[in-house]
Amino acid sequence: MSQHRHPGAPGRAGAVPALPDLPEATVARLPEYLRALHNLAETGHETVSSEGLASAAGVNSAKLRKDLSHLGSYGTRGVGYDVALLIDQIEFVLGLTQRRAVALVGVGNLGHALAGYDGFASRGFRIAALFDADPDRVGEEINGLVVRHVDELPRVAAEEAIAIGVIATPAPAAQAVADQLVAVGVTSILNFAPCVLSVPEGVDVRKVDLAIELQILSFHEHRKASLTALPATGGSALTALPGGLAVTDTQEAIGT
Repeated sequence: MSQHRHPGAPGRAGAVPALPDLPEATVARLPEYLRALHNLAETGHETVSSEGLASAAGVNSAKLRKDLSHLGSYGTRGVGYDVALLIDQIEFVLGLTQRRAVALVGVGNLGHALAGYDGFASRGFRIAALFDADPDRVGEEINGLVVRHVDELPRVAAEEAIAIGVIATPAPAAQAVADQLVAVGVTSILNFAPCVLSVPEGVDVRKVDLAIELQILSFHEHRKASLTALPATGGSALTALPGGLAVTDTQEAIGT
């Protein structure tokens, strides 16, 4: 997904000029920089070095400087980056200068937690509507919003100018919900359901699968355990893999 900045964009003095398309990896890291910058601003910091910001965002400083150079931000030697200005620049690039209306479909345990999360408002988003197909959920009030039946989506999406749809339904219902969101003009979807959605070209889907993240962490736990189990002499004990294949612990540890 590409991000563009238009000439004449609002901002502080020295705001960046029109932007070219940004690398996807850079776009993915900008929210981390923004989170770190907000934390710095809240603690009274007016400037930050590339090393300090990189450390706060969990990346290396060379990568950070390259990412920010795409925004036209190079910092000042001996001073670093202006925190407030960089917040303005990143928020503009991410389209956070307006509060985007979000519709959440599916208010089970996960959806209920998402609906009650206050952090969205402070980052430029407004949960504008909640939907569910379960009659027992419809009419429930969560964080000041009443859960509506999903059949009301077309009317409410138009009234609230819904920009982003969040799907937190069970997997079997997710595709139908995605179809409904696309039908009412939503072209950005955040999917928490454990499934792959089929959407038309021009519709962006971001998938959040907590089980997959846990499986990735499980791999790292397995790898760390295999490293600590290596013989002190540097030998090569064999580890049996499914299917009868055997590799040495050293091979397993380094992925060969």
